[in-house]
Amino acid sequence: MEFRLNDEQRALQDAVRSFLRGKFDLAAVRKVYDDPDAAGNPAELWKALGEQGWLAVLVPEEYDGLGLGLLDAAVIARCLGAGAVPGAYASTLLAGEAIRLAGSPEQQQAWLPRVAGGEVCLTMAFRAEGNDWSVSGAAFGADRERLTGRAPAVEYAAAADAIVAVSRDGGLWIVDPKSGGAHVTPVPALDRTTRLADVTLSGVAAERLAGSNADIVAGLLNRGAVLAAADLTGIAREALTRTVQYGKDRVQFGVPVGSFQAIKHAMADLGVAVTMAEHTALYAAYALDTGAPDAGLAVSVAKAKASDTAREATAAMIQFHGGIGFTWEHDTHLFYKRAKRLEYAYGDASAHRERIAAMVVPA
Repeated sequence: MEFRLNDEQRALQDAVRSFLRGKFDLAAVRKVYDDPDAAGNPAELWKALGEQGWLAVLVPEEYDGLGLGLLDAAVIARCLGAGAVPGAYASTLLAGEAIRLAGSPEQQQAWLPRVAGGEVCLTMAFRAEGNDWSVSGAAFGADRERLTGRAPAVEYAAAADAIVAVSRDGGLWIVDPKSGGAHVTPVPALDRTTRLADVTLSGVAAERLAGSNADIVAGLLNRGAVLAAADLTGIAREALTRTVQYGKDRVQFGVPVGSFQAIKHAMADLGVAVTMAEHTALYAAYALDTGAPDAGLAVSVAKAKASDTAREATAAMIQFHGGIGFTWEHDTHLFYKRAKRLEYAYGDASAHRERIAAMVVPA
């Protein structure tokens, strides 16, 4: 089967790219990067995301959203990755999906219109220490609508108006981070295009999403993995594009360095890998949207391929830019560090390859 974006999705992609070029380029990214004590979710950018309708992409129309699919969200996420754009876009979308999929009509009405309009910033606290991205690895225990536990390195927890927390019984809970017994402690991040905080809950009162269960949690983890994979493919494509251009511009021994065979072959291999990663990420989103029988497999293939490819593309970007690529002043490290963070989000390549093996190899 040939799979490609439709005209509306390509138009969406062009619109996001055009907006970022004009309104939030890498100079703006660096301002966020160089101010690690700030919230890291620029107000003007967040306002624009709401006004453009990009926060509304997964919200149903009856709640003032666009009622589109994960594939459309993945198109946006890929553009944000290519621009190394900061902000709580993915975390808010995912928390909104938790409310859409598991919330009661009253809970959906209370939150989803505000998500669509960019009026709230949300995040999700999935796992405890370690790399177990499953219900069994959830951070919190639940006892009579009170949560106890600790989730490390939660994205934008310090800026969030609400946190959707996962309990080990498959529950999804709306938590007010300012409530008594909730402690949100910012922690340093290698990748400063995000902000991280440890979330500790000590018997905190929480509101359970009415329809939450382990299957919905697993579905949310799949959606998170796809959004991360899309972001990674945006990083990888931008890293490859910039490296190829540098190979054309940089002259050594009277010829462009990109004419050297070792560089040409490496770029050709990366070009194939990036294209494959892009297609796997977009197909995984499509498979989840359509309920395809291979959706789980597609998600793991996409996340494993995107994680590996973004790491390799950004490492090659540094290497082939030579000495300048290692400096703080150059943009290479913006992409490399973002790729390293997202490589491990929602399971790294090794974890997803183990999942693939479990799906396709008879027990």
